[in-house]
Amino acid sequence: MIGIKDKSKKKKAKLNLNSSISKDRKMTEDKRLPIVMESKDLSVIYGNNCAVKDVSLPVYDKKVTAFIGPSGCGKTTFLRALNRMHDLSPNVKVQGKVLLNDTDIYAPGVDPVVIRRSVGMVFQKPTPFPTMSVYDNVIAGLKLVGVRKKTILDDVVERSLKHSALWEEVKDRLSSPGGSLSGGQQQRLSIARALAVEPDVLLMDEPTSSLDPQSTTRIEELIELLKKEVSIAIVTHNMQQAARVSDYTAFMYLGEIVEFGHTEKIFTVPKKKKTEEYITGKFG
Repeated sequence: MIGIKDKSKKKKAKLNLNSSISKDRKMTEDKRLPIVMESKDLSVIYGNNCAVKDVSLPVYDKKVTAFIGPSGCGKTTFLRALNRMHDLSPNVKVQGKVLLNDTDIYAPGVDPVVIRRSVGMVFQKPTPFPTMSVYDNVIAGLKLVGVRKKTILDDVVERSLKHSALWEEVKDRLSSPGGSLSGGQQQRLSIARALAVEPDVLLMDEPTSSLDPQSTTRIEELIELLKKEVSIAIVTHNMQQAARVSDYTAFMYLGEIVEFGHTEKIFTVPKKKKTEEYITGKFG
């Protein structure tokens, strides 16, 4: 895992969601890779509109899974269901299961705050706290659960910024406001903040859509490094990006998974005609 383990009582919640995957846990048929997260018949309903329909999909341990598909197909809606962000919307209903290390995150009594520490989220636009220092941005999540020891916080800041490829650029200005950084740096700061609480899974919703090409390249290189430590699920409208950064790709259309498999096969020999039509630009 990334960084120093939080020793607080809240870290020792009833559900040990950051526990490592046991040797005898459920394996997939795909090269017997362990599954860290899995949706089962997951549906997300906005009023009378079913935006995600009965999706069952694995997120493999230490791999990158990309979600592609036309706008409005349910990619972001599905991603947000993986860390219970829809709880914040009273008109949204979620049905089915999402298993994180074999625990259903929607089961009664499961604390969504604990879930969001185990399943981090990076959004389309950078989300640093603009007036808060770079240092305090990184440790914001740890402070919420009562971590105050400076030596631990210092170590987490350095480790998280190194893991987000930002340390060398900001190590001499940790007291500067997060909003003073460039757009690409702010997005990497947002990633560092997510990594500081040591998630099992990192969700990325079009993390480079608002960035320049150089910053996009840095984020893509970062994803390649991060997957050695954390499982990643990324939504992207850029099919070339999906092909570059992901190990597995899911093509979504009208709220359903049309096809899921190895990225190389999805982009070279798709099994479904609809997938081929989308990839070749016939619609989208």
